[in-house]
Amino acid sequence: MSREWRIGLGYDLHRLAAGRKLLLGGVPVSFELGLVGHSDADVVLHAVTDAVLGAAGLPDIGEQFPDTDPAWKDADSRKLFELAMVRVERQGFEVSNIDIIIHAERPKLSAYKRLIAESVARLAGCMPSHVNVKAKTNEGLGPVGEGLAIACTAAAMLVMRPSA
Repeated sequence: MSREWRIGLGYDLHRLAAGRKLLLGGVPVSFELGLVGHSDADVVLHAVTDAVLGAAGLPDIGEQFPDTDPAWKDADSRKLFELAMVRVERQGFEVSNIDIIIHAERPKLSAYKRLIAESVARLAGCMPSHVNVKAKTNEGLGPVGEGLAIACTAAAMLVMRPSA
């Protein structure tokens, strides 16, 4: 019996500002600036959430957790991702693997990549070896390259559970 496989793509970008914590993939990152958003602005979890929702054929994060709803003000993106995963699992899917690219001129993220992969894997219910995290600069170009924002691109592969 063949299993159904689905791919989803997610992207997010938030500007940096003083007075905010920097969270990437649910991991606190030591930096003088943080990301601005209606929730905690974790670009990694927002992009990953959109990737898994898209792969499952579900509406995007903005539709499911709109910034016009006060219930999501300052929301923990780990909770948003967990709620999204419940919906993905109801569709009969589980995460096969996730690939993440964090676009940031600074801070340098090499020391955080493994921690981010472990955090995302724990939330997604898969092994850390099934989550890959890369960090890229924008070579000084655009808002990311100018150090004004951080962005993230994520791809998720889902597979239909055998019992579904």
